[in-house]
Amino acid sequence: MLITCQIPSFTESSRVFLTRSNSHLIAITRRKGGGRRSYLSFTSSHCSPIFASSVAMESKEKSTERRDETRSSPSFNLLFVEMGVGYDQHGQDITVAAMRACKDAISSNSIPAFRQGTIPGVNSDQMKLKIQLGVPRSTQHLLDTDKVKSVFPYGEIVSFEVVDGGMICSSGTCIEAMGDKNDDCYIVNAAIYVGY
Repeated sequence: MLITCQIPSFTESSRVFLTRSNSHLIAITRRKGGGRRSYLSFTSSHCSPIFASSVAMESKEKSTERRDETRSSPSFNLLFVEMGVGYDQHGQDITVAAMRACKDAISSNSIPAFRQGTIPGVNSDQMKLKIQLGVPRSTQHLLDTDKVKSVFPYGEIVSFEVVDGGMICSSGTCIEAMGDKNDDCYIVNAAIYVGY
């Protein structure tokens, strides 16, 4: 979404374009006459209520669209959703955190319905999975999706989505012997949609 508006803190000789990136807004100023551009990142609390409202509405619409895509459809009958959290406290490996999040989501569940034919005409061969991971944006390019998919013992993975989420926090210590480059702890959230 790109919106042009006037922000009091900018000079009148600048045009301001706003675009949203997660919870932040990016202001791109361009001087009249095609001069230099500058960039400023700020949260929605720094802009007008009207603009903040429009950003919130767009975010809500996109979230609703994503949920609608995940719900039951002719090709996917949703049975239940498993959720988990995974951490990598040492080594700064986002794939390890994602695998742990997926294992956390599925490890305390048993799905006998697919094995015992509780659903008429449906067995484990028809089981379908939709994977959604919340991963810190700065680490998403490091994620090994094949390794993460290997966590699931059976079921056809029909979609695998990575969204901005999780977090990077301090583990409180850096232990080089454990592969630490710094004291960052990576956290990933997982939602596993199970259906047929």
